[in-house]
Amino acid sequence: MHSEGAFVLDVREDDEFAAGHVPGAKHVPMGEVPQHLDELPRDRRVLVICQSGNRSRQVVEFLRAQGVDAVNVAGGTGGWAGRGWPLEA
Repeated sequence: MHSEGAFVLDVREDDEFAAGHVPGAKHVPMGEVPQHLDELPRDRRVLVICQSGNRSRQVVEFLRAQGVDAVNVAGGTGGWAGRGWPLEA
């Protein structure tokens, strides 16, 4: 989905994001997501990612309750990198 232009929301903390993230990901720490709802697309799926998938799973539940088509990226950025997919700093 990423290669097809999906919107990626990274909900990790600033230092985690700076250490490496999915190219083009929007960074909003988990605790700040409610204040940034208006910045998320409503016309396409939002892929939510953290380090391992736990924080992003909680954010997905919240976003779905707000009407956002959100899905959790299994394995987080650790799994992403482990699959050989690119990260940028």
